[in-house]
Amino acid sequence: MPAPQRRKPLLWSVLLSLTLLLTLLIHPAQAQGEKALPFDELRFPPLPEIQLPQYERYVLPNGLTVYLIEDSTLPLIRGTALFRAGARWEPAEKTGLASLTGTVMRTGGTPTYSPGALNRELESRAAAIETSIGLSSGSASFDALSADGDWILGVFGEILQKPVFAPEQVALAQTQLRGAIARRNDDPGNIAGRELNKLIYGAGSPYARTVEYATLDAIQREDLIQFHQTYVRPDQMILGIVGDFQSAALKERINEVFGAWVPPAGKPQLQPPGAAQAQKNQLFLVEQPQLTQSNVFLGQLGGRIDSPDYPALMVMNGVLNGFGGRLFNTLRSQKGLAYSVSGRWQPGFDYPGTFVAGGQTRTETATQFIDALKTEIRRLRTEPITEKELAYAKESILNSFIFNFEKPQQTLGRLMTYDYYGYPQDFIFEYQRRVKETTIEDVRRVAQQYLQPDQWVTLVVGNNKELRGTVISDY
Repeated sequence: MPAPQRRKPLLWSVLLSLTLLLTLLIHPAQAQGEKALPFDELRFPPLPEIQLPQYERYVLPNGLTVYLIEDSTLPLIRGTALFRAGARWEPAEKTGLASLTGTVMRTGGTPTYSPGALNRELESRAAAIETSIGLSSGSASFDALSADGDWILGVFGEILQKPVFAPEQVALAQTQLRGAIARRNDDPGNIAGRELNKLIYGAGSPYARTVEYATLDAIQREDLIQFHQTYVRPDQMILGIVGDFQSAALKERINEVFGAWVPPAGKPQLQPPGAAQAQKNQLFLVEQPQLTQSNVFLGQLGGRIDSPDYPALMVMNGVLNGFGGRLFNTLRSQKGLAYSVSGRWQPGFDYPGTFVAGGQTRTETATQFIDALKTEIRRLRTEPITEKELAYAKESILNSFIFNFEKPQQTLGRLMTYDYYGYPQDFIFEYQRRVKETTIEDVRRVAQQYLQPDQWVTLVVGNNKELRGTVISDY
C-alpha cells in the first residue's frame, strides 16, 4: 500500500509564509507592532509637478500641422489626426452623413487595398487603424509595432487622402445605422439623454439632431465622397505621432506621405453654429409604462471651457458629485431616493455646453426626487459651501492631473486638442493654478450666475401615471 500523500500541509506552509511576507511588505507598521492610523488621519506627500515630455511642432508647406513625441519605452508607434469636420456642418436633411463618412473612410478600402485585404494585412501585423467623425471634429488613428512604422504611415495617409468608399461598405454602414435607430429606445437612459438635449437646444439644432430613417435614406455614396473632399484636407488637419522612432527619419517619411497633398481651392465654412435654449421651466414626460423606476433629469444651457469662471465651475462640480458630493450624500445616502445621481456643468470648447443633473429613482418617489434635486442645487446659490467641501473638491481635481499626463499619448492628445480649438498650450496649467485659487465665495458666485432655476427643463422617462406634464413622445 503506498504511503499517504503529505502535500497539503506543505502547501499550507508555503501559503502561510507568503501571507506573512506580504504583510511585512504592505503593512510594515503593523508588523513592527505600531498602531495603524485611521483612514482620516493618513497623510501623503504631495503629487509631483507635471512635466511635459519633449515634443516638436512644425507645419508642412501645405498647412498640415505635425506634433512628434519620441518615446522608446516600448517598440510601438501611435498616431492621431484631427481634422476640422463634424456633424454640426452636415445638412439637416442628411443627418448621419458625417458619421457614415467617418466610418467608411476606414472600412471602404483604398486604391492599394480592398476592404478585406486591408483588414487581413492589419491583423497579420497586429496593427490597427480607426476613423470617425463626431459632432465637432473628425479623427483618425493608427497603432503598430515601430518596425511597421513606415508601412502603416503610408496606409494611414492613403486612407485620409484617397478613401475609396466601396459601395458595399457604404450600404453595410447604413444597415448598421438603421439597426442602431431600431434599438435606441431599448435603454431609458439613452432616451432621457437624447430628448433632454432636444429640449435644451431645440430638436432642429445641430447640437441635438438625431439620425432618422428618412435622413439616412437621403444619403448617397456621392455625398460621402463630397463631404470627405470638403472637410478632410491638410490645411485643416493636425497630425500627432508618439512612439519609438527617430524624428529625422520620421519627418522625411511624413513629407513623403503627406507633402504632396494639395488642399482644394476655397475653404469650407467652419464657424461653429450658435446655440440658444429652446425650452425653459417646464416638465416633460416620456411614457414607458413597463418601467418600475424613472430616469429623471433637469438641464439648462451651459457655457464654454474658455470662460474665466471655468475653474470655479469645475470646483462646484466637485462639491455636487462623487461619493463625497452633496447629491450622493443627500439624495442617496440620507434620503434613499436614488440609485445613481449626479449634477454636472459640461461646457463645450467652442459652443455652449449644458448643465445636467439627475439620476434614477423608484417610480413612486420621482416627484420627491425632483424636489430634493432642485433643493440641493439651489443651496449652492444661497448658502456658502464648507471649507471641507472646498478642500475635497479642489483636491479631487488637482489629484487627477497626474493621471491625465500618465502616458505620452495622453499629453499629445491634450496638446492637439488645445491646438485644434485655438487654446493656449499652457491652458491646463493656468486652469490648475486657478483651481488652487478658487474660494468659497467664488463657488457661490458662479452658482448664482450660471445655475438659473427659471431656465431648468425637467424630463422624466418612466411610468408617469402619477405625474402631470407635457408628453413629448410616445415610444
